[in-house]
Amino acid sequence: MDILMMAGITARRQVLLFISVLSLSAAVGQVSYSIPEEMAKGSFVGNIAQDLGLDIQRLKSGRARVFTRDNTAYIELNSERGILLLKERIDREALCGQMTPCALHFQILLENPMEFYSVTVEITDINDNPPTFITNEAHFNISESALSGTAFVLDRATDLDVGENSLKAYALKPSDIFSLKINNQGQGSKNVEMVLNAPLDREKNEHLRLVLTAVDGGEPRMTGTMQIHINVLDANDNAPVFTQPVYKAFIKENAPVGTVVGTVTATDADDGSNGRITYSISAMLDHAYGIFEINKRSGEVTLIGKVDYEKTRTFQINVRASDDGGLSGSCKLIADVIDTNDNRPEIHIMSKSNVISEDAKPNTVVTMINVEDADSSENGKVQCDINDSNSFILKSVSEKFYSLMTDSDLDRERASEYNITVTCSDEGVPSLSSSVTLTLQISDLHRIDVEILDINDNAPYFSKKEYNFQVIESASPGARYSLESASDPDVAMNTIQTYKLNPSDNFKLNVVSLPDGTKYIEMVLHTSLDREKQEEHKLTLTAFDGGNPQKSGSVKINVIVLDANDNAPVFSQSVYRVTVPENAPKGAVILRVSASDNDKGTNEEITFSFSQHTSSASSLFIIDPHSGEISVTGVLDYEKAKHYEINIEATDKGGLTDTSKVLIEVTDLNDNAPIIICWLPHQSN
Repeated sequence: MDILMMAGITARRQVLLFISVLSLSAAVGQVSYSIPEEMAKGSFVGNIAQDLGLDIQRLKSGRARVFTRDNTAYIELNSERGILLLKERIDREALCGQMTPCALHFQILLENPMEFYSVTVEITDINDNPPTFITNEAHFNISESALSGTAFVLDRATDLDVGENSLKAYALKPSDIFSLKINNQGQGSKNVEMVLNAPLDREKNEHLRLVLTAVDGGEPRMTGTMQIHINVLDANDNAPVFTQPVYKAFIKENAPVGTVVGTVTATDADDGSNGRITYSISAMLDHAYGIFEINKRSGEVTLIGKVDYEKTRTFQINVRASDDGGLSGSCKLIADVIDTNDNRPEIHIMSKSNVISEDAKPNTVVTMINVEDADSSENGKVQCDINDSNSFILKSVSEKFYSLMTDSDLDRERASEYNITVTCSDEGVPSLSSSVTLTLQISDLHRIDVEILDINDNAPYFSKKEYNFQVIESASPGARYSLESASDPDVAMNTIQTYKLNPSDNFKLNVVSLPDGTKYIEMVLHTSLDREKQEEHKLTLTAFDGGNPQKSGSVKINVIVLDANDNAPVFSQSVYRVTVPENAPKGAVILRVSASDNDKGTNEEITFSFSQHTSSASSLFIIDPHSGEISVTGVLDYEKAKHYEINIEATDKGGLTDTSKVLIEVTDLNDNAPIIICWLPHQSN
């Protein structure tokens, strides 16, 4: 089937064309296309020759090619037909995340004469991601005295898709006791609450199970579910209440780990354990995971990762306050990131001439430049100039694009070579700048130069077959690991141009171009590791050259995740109950408690003990620190005490602890004989 016919089936293409011809010998035009994500490699994007009004012969004679600032080309040009084709399958979520619109920007460059055209390809979303919850299960402890209308905050689902394909609705089943309430919090976010509609009776039903379903708006619709387990408790009738529903905070980008973002405060009118509040983060958007944590006692929110204004300008954190009786309240903390001038302008040479004839006319374009600054406002405004303003001039063609041109007649006998330094500075305080030096040779009118051109006959290669790294799971996002660069004997565009790391779920690749033309590469931890979920990560680092056809070389990277003590022990039961006859012999084992720890090695070794808050009952019983067996050490007398309550703790070698409670009931034995009391009448003499 013809490619143009296939395009009509797989995608509806939208084209917007702007053309303007400048007097700088470089035509500037713009054309836009729109295609859906996940189209197959080789799919038709657009007829660039037709849409720009160019003929095929101009594309061939001008050696037309695609230019991108970061050498990542998703689109390729078929010069024989004058059409743009998809070079590889595009995942909109991986490319742009939640940002809309999602678009690729590149230029079509031509020579003889030099000119370029800007092209924008918008990537539209398809419904290829279902809604997902952070966890598959949620557990609530709810008092039977909870009033109808009491709300319980549920974890929200997230959907990587956008627009109509994003998360649209929730459903809760069964709905005879609880109903669902959705609160709009502004900025497109919603708070999900489970509302009690009917009184609870622990004596009739101690455990309830519900299913929360999240539904998106795609066609066909996709769903995600979370199981909700409810334990009905006694007598806690006041939920924690925050002092305000929304807290605002500001944080500078690149703020160090440990910086306090803000503090939330809640109060509970109940006394004792029912009034003791524990703070936790109930929901965050994907980009906020691994960046913030909250002190469960003080409500202080601190920074544990890096924030970058250029990536995320606002974080929304939903905080839950829960008391020991299972009631909870919620609030929202909105943290706005303050931009700092932390990015230098990036100078990209789009096209240049190394040799120019001395009879070149004034205003001849010798180099085309693109400059970018990732900062915003004044920090992102850039001005460029050159050090030699006698024979050359730097003119702004359009926003972010410059042309270096001759400004006067050239004379090779007076100056056979020029070293021109282009400096671009932003308007931040202090200002940051970048420079690049261009070497331009002036040729004689009657000189004949013979240049031996390189062909792409060597593929990039690495000196080793594989690299091995050991990374502790507690390593913070942003941790960097240096990698060895690949080698390629070819030169110019035929040598190494870019690198790619796959998969890129936990690690991202950072490539820095050095002044000598080499590249420094490092692997950057992007999201936190969890040894309990995945102990080893296998990655592939690939180096690509810029030849045609393109060649590549790869090396394997093995990352072993080392254990950190990030899991506390967990008792098998929150409450243990046991019955013991009075006068049970000393040493008699009455119960064995157990706990588990998901960590590895010494971090999973557990020691059992009585809590310091345990009553005098600890003098009658003892717990084995290793086996968890509880045995009798004193005399039990039903007539003195019928019940005992002991708080126990399970502690791992890293100091993390879980608590449980043991309720002991003493049964009566017939160990007391009746006592006869006689009353004698008084006799007088």
